[in-house]
Amino acid sequence: MMSSEALKAAALKHLNIGGSMLAVGHGSEPESIYNNPRLYPQMFPWLFPYGLGGIGSTALLDKEHKRHLLMYHDKRFQTDINFPFVAFSHEQVKTASTQSYLLVDQARFAGISQRLLSLDQAVLSNIIEKMQNGEHIKPTTECEKACFQVLHDLDHVSGKVKGSVTSKKYMRNEIWSLIAAKGAPIWYITLSPADIQHPICLYYADTKEEFKPEILLPYDERHRLICENPVAGAQFFHFMVETFISDILGVDSTHRGLYGETNAYYGTVEQQGRLTLHLHMLL
Repeated sequence: MMSSEALKAAALKHLNIGGSMLAVGHGSEPESIYNNPRLYPQMFPWLFPYGLGGIGSTALLDKEHKRHLLMYHDKRFQTDINFPFVAFSHEQVKTASTQSYLLVDQARFAGISQRLLSLDQAVLSNIIEKMQNGEHIKPTTECEKACFQVLHDLDHVSGKVKGSVTSKKYMRNEIWSLIAAKGAPIWYITLSPADIQHPICLYYADTKEEFKPEILLPYDERHRLICENPVAGAQFFHFMVETFISDILGVDSTHRGLYGETNAYYGTVEQQGRLTLHLHMLL
């Protein structure tokens, strides 16, 4: 509950009286994120106290191993402020490196190939530099127009990279295809579960094995529990959405849905301003 200035003062006092600390050394070369079981124990020695169990040390796929760690019984991986972020970032980097490619329209392949081979690299580098600086560029010369035409023709595909622009484009294509096949949606539903009010989410977020919902925690304590454990928030959100689809919409259930027989639905997940999750759904 201390402010950042108070924390700095406490740390300085600790050092001045000869208090001990954990020092993490740096190598002369960066570590690889591929096939390196030592990487995560070196980055997070407080999570892997014996230096064992790093990502890639078992037969599990990296994604499944991270899922297993995030569901560890003492929830230390869930509540660490950096581990979920680093683990997800590594998944994005790996996917972007191994599953990105370029798509072109087959009918225009010959023309695009010729345009690619004849590009002026100096002009292209100049355009890229201006774009990185946020400048508005209007092509005037033939070389600049050729570079912009290539950018227009090519589609950098990274559809399997979560959160990428291309993955969102694929989702829009799926929505239009669903509308073409099933007709316009009848309902547009926004589902925003109240995580800090729900006892199930508080149980997921807390480290206690037993939770008694009749004892309602103070608002500040509930808020702190949820903020310190984003995995619990995601667990709760997934549980609520699955329950809504099966119980309210009647999908794969023996009963009729609240809105009638569900013919098709499409839902996308979005963050709210405070980084909790909500769902937009076409029904």
